[in-house]
Amino acid sequence: MGGFIDGLLSVSPALAYTLVALFVFAEDAFFLGFVIPGETAAVLGGVIASRGEVQLGWMMALVVLAAIIGDTVGYEVGRHAGTRLLESRALKRHREKLGKAQEFLRRRGGAAVFLGRFVAFFRAVMPALAGTSHMHYPRFLAFNAAGGLVWGVGFVLLGYLAGNSYEVVAKVVGRDITAVAVALALVAVVIWRVRSARRKRRDALGS
Repeated sequence: MGGFIDGLLSVSPALAYTLVALFVFAEDAFFLGFVIPGETAAVLGGVIASRGEVQLGWMMALVVLAAIIGDTVGYEVGRHAGTRLLESRALKRHREKLGKAQEFLRRRGGAAVFLGRFVAFFRAVMPALAGTSHMHYPRFLAFNAAGGLVWGVGFVLLGYLAGNSYEVVAKVVGRDITAVAVALALVAVVIWRVRSARRKRRDALGS
């Protein structure tokens, strides 16, 4: 991983844009996240921008766009070949995690697509699972775009602010962001339950 990071930080600006966008795209479209997490590439994109070698705004835009398009391709892969893909030998050792991701998607729907963007394994498989479950595409796209925007801007900006401390950030970011995603999921569940209870009380009073 160290050689990959050093190599990416030393390429030309045009190639840096291209490689960062490709890694972010491929993570969701082709499950490359099992090898190189997309947040690593996004953070490094921010680091390169902090050195003045690329424009921060352009890097953010490319990462967000690559994330959204990559998820869309993953969705289509799941919609057309989801069952065969989930039963493939390559994903055999991830059966337990896949089961948890499927259950999360069944319970939370679009919110799972959004929150899944912030957890490495879920980010790699959630688009395909959404396609396999035939989630309505406009609904998927809305939550996918929202997650891609927050995630892409956040991680590139994190790398930009970290600068040469990127190695420390790359080591801790996955663990910390997973904790944040779990906390957000719990908050979302609480809000949903409170609103549901209020709706039921209003319906009861109205009747």
